[in-house]
Amino acid sequence: MNKFLFIPIMSLVILAIDYYVWQAFKTGFQQQSQSTQQIIRWAYWAISASIIFGIIGYNFLPLTYWNKTIRTFFMASVMITVVSKLFVVIFLFIEDITRIIRWAFTNKNLDIIPGEAAPGQISRSEFLSKTALVVGAVPAATFTFGILSGAHDYRVEKISLKIPNLPKAFDGLRIAQLSDIHSGSFYNKRAVQGGVDMVMKEKADLLFFTGDLVNNEATEVEDYFQMFSKLHAPMGVYSTLGNHDYGDYVRWKSPQAKKQNLQDLMKAHELMGWNLMMDENKIIEESGEKLALIGVQNIGVGRFPWYGNLAKAHQGTEEASTKLLLSHDPTHWNAEVTKKYHDIDVAFAGHTHGTQFGVKVGDFKWSPAQYVYKQWAGLYQEGKQQLYVNRGFGYIGYPGRVGMPPEISVFTLTRG
Repeated sequence: MNKFLFIPIMSLVILAIDYYVWQAFKTGFQQQSQSTQQIIRWAYWAISASIIFGIIGYNFLPLTYWNKTIRTFFMASVMITVVSKLFVVIFLFIEDITRIIRWAFTNKNLDIIPGEAAPGQISRSEFLSKTALVVGAVPAATFTFGILSGAHDYRVEKISLKIPNLPKAFDGLRIAQLSDIHSGSFYNKRAVQGGVDMVMKEKADLLFFTGDLVNNEATEVEDYFQMFSKLHAPMGVYSTLGNHDYGDYVRWKSPQAKKQNLQDLMKAHELMGWNLMMDENKIIEESGEKLALIGVQNIGVGRFPWYGNLAKAHQGTEEASTKLLLSHDPTHWNAEVTKKYHDIDVAFAGHTHGTQFGVKVGDFKWSPAQYVYKQWAGLYQEGKQQLYVNRGFGYIGYPGRVGMPPEISVFTLTRG
């Protein structure tokens, strides 16, 4: 939908939500003094207005008008505020419907606790309003904690990949994978450095990066260039591009400016010592045995771009008995890999972030991502082919994580 239509509609929806929730605030604080109620009223609607005008500015003003950190935390405040108010709306709406149904059958005033409210008691509406506000405070507190504690709570996931046709020379090979760094979202260099140190501590033989180094512009990586340049492995660092790396979500002054941005980003990969794979492959040979690394540009299904060419990247890998694919978007796996390229043993992807929200306890995992993506986090297998989806190293939009911590994947290849 065109944003000139979408933004006004979204603003009206937010206003409707705000008005509905305001009824709970007004009722919940009706026992306070007039001056206190006035302060609450002005504060509530001032926040509402700032969010709406901020959304308009975010979408219609150049990104250069926004400091990167301010932009990140503004979008976080919008998300936290809207989600919290939605919880209040859902609670009140269910109660309103219930009251209407009960009123229809009893024809009684259900606004107060049965009988007259005795001294010290509160009306039913005031009780429900305060309860609704508490309900809304829970997600607000949870998502705030996700920013303070979850954004950089890096976890190392160790996975054994059993590959039946793995050459003996590569049995025990260790590969580390990072994905979705999104350097434009970072605000804590010390915490990010801690994550980089954790990667290097694993001493992997190979390091894969599966796309989205930036949010939109190549300049975003400048502040972290030296930090990521320290990521290395004896057999090399291999990387691919993700959907955000192409600058598709920015209004550029000209097509040439967008093209130059992509060239600058590709140059950053090179200067950091990363081997950026643009629809190509690399044959690694040990003791006369061959392992093929295949890397494609972003290939997605639906609203995400299909830039890559797997046929081109695959060409020349016929003699390698084991083939590993780096492809940012996990939807590529079922869209093309499992249908046409049965000799690709393992694909490595990212993209989903696990929506940066969910639950992961042992082997159990749940996230809203599973309602959008068939493969969204962890290891998947169809026949002899496997796919691993990394939850991502960084974040975008919401600068935190709740229950879906940032991930450093470490694989050990074994002969299955």
